[in-house]
Amino acid sequence: MELILATSNDGKIREMARLLDLPGLEIRTFGDFDRWPDIEETGETLEENALLKAESLRDSLGMPALADDSGLLVDHLGGRPGVTSSRYAGPEGDSDKNMERLLAELKGVPETGRTARFACVMALALPGGVTRLTRGECEGTILTERHGAGGFGYDPVFRPVGFDRSMAELSIEEKNAISHRGKALRAMKEVIEHLPGSG
Repeated sequence: MELILATSNDGKIREMARLLDLPGLEIRTFGDFDRWPDIEETGETLEENALLKAESLRDSLGMPALADDSGLLVDHLGGRPGVTSSRYAGPEGDSDKNMERLLAELKGVPETGRTARFACVMALALPGGVTRLTRGECEGTILTERHGAGGFGYDPVFRPVGFDRSMAELSIEEKNAISHRGKALRAMKEVIEHLPGSG
C-alpha cells in the first residue's frame, strides 16, 4: 500500500514515517510529486482541517492520503491558539513569533494557570470516499521561557506532565511515547493494519 503524508513539514514527516513502520507500506511525501495541491485550512476544528487536507490530497493525486491537524490548546486562553496554532502570530507560520505571542499573552500568569495540551487528529482518506479518524492528546504546562532546541513548533515552551524538561529537551523516543501525534499515529497504525488487503 502506498500512502501520501499530507505535510511538507520535515519534522512531522520524520515523526510520522518513524512510527508508521508497517511491512509493505510505502510512504510518499511532497518531494515525490511534480504537483502538490495548495490546500487552504478553512476548518473550524482540528478534525475538519485534517479531513480537508487528507481528502483533497487523495482526490488530487489519486492515492490514499494521511493528514494531521495539530494544535496547542491553552486553558487560560480559552483553548487558543487551537486551529490557528501554526499561524498564531501571522500567516507566515513563524514558530519563533508564535511562541513570542503566546509567552506575552501568558506573562504574569502563575504556573497553576498555565495548563495546556497538545492535540492531534489524524485523518486517513482512502479511495472510494472512505475516511478514518484518530485523536491523541498530551497534557502539560506552558513555561515562562524557551528551553531546548529539539522538536518544532511550541515544543520549547511546553513541559509535558511527568517531566521536568520541555518537549524540545526530550529524546525522539521519549517524545514519541507521550506526544499527541505519537498517540494519534499509533491508533492510526492499528487502523491501517486492519484495512482489507493490508495483510
